Amino acid sequence: MNKYQKTENPHLSTKSVGLVGLGLMGTSIATNLLLSDYSVKAIAPIPSDFETARTQIEKQLFHSESLGLLNKPVAEYLKEIKISYDYSELKDCFLVMECVIEDFDIKVDIYNKIEACVDEHAIIGTNTSAIPISSLQEHLKYPDRFVGIHWAEPAYATRFLEIICGEKTDLEKANFLFNTAKSWGKEPTLLRKDIRGFITNRLMYAVYREGLALEQDKKASIEDLDKCFRYDVGSWISLMGIFQRMDYIGIDHFSKMLDKNLPNLSNCEEIPPIMAELLEVKARGIYSQKGLYEYTAEEAKHWEESFAEFNNEMYHLANKYPYEFKSKNDNHGK
Repeated sequence: MNKYQKTENPHLSTKSVGLVGLGLMGTSIATNLLLSDYSVKAIAPIPSDFETARTQIEKQLFHSESLGLLNKPVAEYLKEIKISYDYSELKDCFLVMECVIEDFDIKVDIYNKIEACVDEHAIIGTNTSAIPISSLQEHLKYPDRFVGIHWAEPAYATRFLEIICGEKTDLEKANFLFNTAKSWGKEPTLLRKDIRGFITNRLMYAVYREGLALEQDKKASIEDLDKCFRYDVGSWISLMGIFQRMDYIGIDHFSKMLDKNLPNLSNCEEIPPIMAELLEVKARGIYSQKGLYEYTAEEAKHWEESFAEFNNEMYHLANKYPYEFKSKNDNHGK
């Protein structure tokens, strides 16, 4: 048992999690927690969410059932969630997560309400993907217990989870949460220092920059760039990570390729022209049927349906080939 759990947090319910915010992401996280046999105390800051949240969670549970993720009837899971306006419902939770809009002042106001109700040893987390954790934790009475908890949508059907430490986060508390997240069906990652974009966004935006630079220089089309990424990276990425790939191919091979290619990669710091043009006409991809590709309404709907089906298949595929390796330098601060 982790030292934090054993000595500092003995009286809180380690099977009761609080959520504040019940939009798309909040309900998805609630569903994941229910599937993992946790009790959920959910606060709806917006009246409309209070009215629709239970129906949305029930819908997601039935979707989970179709994915083979349930081990008891949907009604049994629904007994373990309480939805309320009253923040005092959070008092026994060992963890409370905020899942509201990306507005700094709104988030800080919510943290003040949470801290007024919960035990001083309870962990408080945010699902933000844009606001630095270090900036938010400055406004807490106990900033050491504050962490970023970055989920992927749908939370209940993906294995991704990032835990992010701010400058004042207690690493032992973060490690406790890292280990707890495994019981949610996740393969969590721990970012020990707060950096903009966290892990996954920084990796992907490096790829976006290089790809859009190749398009801007007329060296490759968007379609061909997508094909290369899908049929090369897509053929191995769910089995092994990018650094496991280095070991599999051979470190000597990659060292030579890095030496030759790094000087030629884009280091542009501006939004690429093709993106600026799309922003100018308010293009939003499948949501406006215009983006880097053109879509009909039927095609846009098809992508949403296909992605949901694909997520199901990938969730089970990842379970078939579990992550089994550990870097010699990876001790999560221990």
